[in-house]
Amino acid sequence: MQKKRISTVTLILIFQIITMAILTSIITETVSSKTRQNSLDHMKTITDERAQIIESYVQNAEKTLSSYARAGQITELLADPTNRDKQTAAQEYTERFSGDIVQLEGIYVSEWNTHVLAHTSKAAVGITTRKGDKLKQLQDAMLSKGDGVYNTGIIISPASYKQIVSMYKAVYDKNGNPIGLVGMGVYTDGLINTLDNLTIRGLGKDTTSYSMVNIADKKYIFNRDKELVSTVTTNEELLTLCDNLSDPEFTGNETDSYIYEMDGTKYVSTYTYMKDYGWILTLDAPKNEVYKLTNSMYVFFSIFTVLLFGLILFFHFINKRQEATNRKLSSQIMKTEKTKQSLTTAMFKDILTEVGNRSSFTMDVGKLEPVEDKSYYFVLFNISDFSEINVKFGNEIGDEILISTVETLRKNFPNSDIYRTGSDEFVVVTLEDSSNVGFSNVINNVNIAHAALLTPHDTVNGTVNAEYKIACAKKSKVFRSSIVATLKDMTNRTGTAVFGQVQFIDLDLQAKE
Repeated sequence: MQKKRISTVTLILIFQIITMAILTSIITETVSSKTRQNSLDHMKTITDERAQIIESYVQNAEKTLSSYARAGQITELLADPTNRDKQTAAQEYTERFSGDIVQLEGIYVSEWNTHVLAHTSKAAVGITTRKGDKLKQLQDAMLSKGDGVYNTGIIISPASYKQIVSMYKAVYDKNGNPIGLVGMGVYTDGLINTLDNLTIRGLGKDTTSYSMVNIADKKYIFNRDKELVSTVTTNEELLTLCDNLSDPEFTGNETDSYIYEMDGTKYVSTYTYMKDYGWILTLDAPKNEVYKLTNSMYVFFSIFTVLLFGLILFFHFINKRQEATNRKLSSQIMKTEKTKQSLTTAMFKDILTEVGNRSSFTMDVGKLEPVEDKSYYFVLFNISDFSEINVKFGNEIGDEILISTVETLRKNFPNSDIYRTGSDEFVVVTLEDSSNVGFSNVINNVNIAHAALLTPHDTVNGTVNAEYKIACAKKSKVFRSSIVATLKDMTNRTGTAVFGQVQFIDLDLQAKE
């Protein structure tokens, strides 16, 4: 009877556990679906906000050009373009007016045939910028806008070779006939900086990026990878979207989302179509990050389910004390092993930056073996006057600079070993071809890393600038930890590194001499 009673209680418990598991599954799926949709709506809202910022930036530039076109000095000059006094007045006004425009490349006034009368760059005065068909195309485009601004969009300037917002506006006489035009180019750097500095709640700044594509030519206007700007996108979903939005009969959503895969990682992309300019703005983030809360719900459900089954197993094996004792012993052994691993990590790993320490460097260098047609490059990055940073900003900020330095080195030397060999110094060990190509690759990576390190470091107290001493040594055999002393001696003699001028020594050639 006793055995039967216990069996019934166990069955009731199992039934309760199964019921709870089903209810938990339903609740989790419902909540996960809501959180997933909320995450997408959040990204769409952010994308729309960014689009509004871009449109405001362009519209403000258009208003600035319109104000310039209405100035008395400009209209009077166009009415009498050969008048020297009016030319002087218009030039002076142009220079004063341009002083208040942020990120200005240039602003000017010209006759209807594009003969420049006044320009922020005096050297451009007297030049005729367009002739023939190109002149006719520009004139027709401005006339089609009436008294509005003809915005050519975001282009690469033929003068500065930088990305600008380019626009023109026709100026008319009292009879409505065009007597001239005004033109302006505004750098997009200010816009890009504004977008970059905006934080996105719930999404990582380093993993989230935005891009903008012109649907007419399918080329990137903005992209985190600067080399992709002005190139045709290879994203199949984005190409299809450009085709759809270019179709006058398209009735789909102008703000939506899609999922795509790149380099083995799935991304969620939300987009908004800026119809007035023919631009698509997208916000991209890793799928696992966008649905982080949803994934957490699934993890919770999995853990909860495991715990429920654990209860079943607990009641099943409650009388088997010996097995419980064995589990405790196994747990103790695992803890002891973890303690040993922690001690080993503490001996050979820098706790703050999580890279190898000086001891680890000494041991690893001693184990290096020569590789045919390959050489090891040892690059030292030493933070200049690091003690002054600690004194001025505090040790906490100094620690953030150290961590930021390691993160930058990891990004630029992904297949290399990094060590912290001193309080303010790091050594990168990388294997490359012994040829000039290998040497060029290393120096190029060093220069890219140096440029990134010279960018102000983000800290809890704002941005902090840091400079570095840099030296590089090449060696193909007989490796010793004393190479750090050689690199430090080089940096001590040369001081703070000048960008693009890496101190380098070939220790193999030195040994032959």
